[in-house]
Amino acid sequence: MGLNISRIAIIGMGLIGGSLGLAIKAAREEKTEVTGIDTNELTLVKARQRGAADIITADLAEGVAQADMIFLCTPVLQVVPLVKKIAPCLKQGAILTDTGSTKSYLLEQISSLLPEYVHYVPGHPMAGREKSGIEAADVNLFHNKWYILTPPADVNRVATDAVRQVIGWTGAQITVMDAVKHDWCTALISHVPHIGAAALVNLLAYSEDQDSSIKLAGGGFRDTTRIASSNADMWADICMTNAGPIADGLDKFNQLISEVAAAIRQNDRRTVHNFFSTAKERRDELLQLEQAVTGQPMSNGR
Repeated sequence: MGLNISRIAIIGMGLIGGSLGLAIKAAREEKTEVTGIDTNELTLVKARQRGAADIITADLAEGVAQADMIFLCTPVLQVVPLVKKIAPCLKQGAILTDTGSTKSYLLEQISSLLPEYVHYVPGHPMAGREKSGIEAADVNLFHNKWYILTPPADVNRVATDAVRQVIGWTGAQITVMDAVKHDWCTALISHVPHIGAAALVNLLAYSEDQDSSIKLAGGGFRDTTRIASSNADMWADICMTNAGPIADGLDKFNQLISEVAAAIRQNDRRTVHNFFSTAKERRDELLQLEQAVTGQPMSNGR
């Protein structure tokens, strides 16, 4: 198996799958053929119109049969059923990868489903938008964003190199991480913040004058809760498949909120001031670190 990836299949032509298709075609043009696979006919038509796929089909077996590499770009709980369906259709040496936000669950489930001649290299792009669907796809979605690979110890090294090569076409920053470590890290930096944003929006339901609260909500509220507009299916699946780390992160978050609430009730200005000043210092450090690594300001990610 060499690194000549001339045929790629993308299952799920939404925001992530569509953006992958756009980025790969922009980098490779006619050198790499992209097949877009989706159950939604209108999505497929738009994917081809936008240039995210050369070939479109709703037929899984037909779509993956000749693919050198297959990207699974669906909500996490849809991935394993899809792998069961396509596993017998994959050719010798095919490389399977995914874009799911939780990795341990998928690694445990998928490895035993594949024939020995198919190589699985899990992945997760730390990129996203509050909008979903092929309409939101962006050729630059992955540019300078982290793309995490969590290959199992026994995976074929050439397969991992091939996934690195393809992801490199999107302009992403690639890093390799253990799946368990990935899930704990993303719980704190991505999954819990999404739940927090959704909770802030749902908090409006407790307002005595909800209409006035919504009317007065300004840029700060919109910016803080932007990610609450993300796809509900995707985020429900993430919570179900990374339950331990997310629940642990929420417990710690709840502890922090409870502590600052108690300080406010006790009129303890010093503790409240320290809560904000510590957060400011840490966030400023994060901004400086990301800019040093990527040359770009802190990015929005999943």
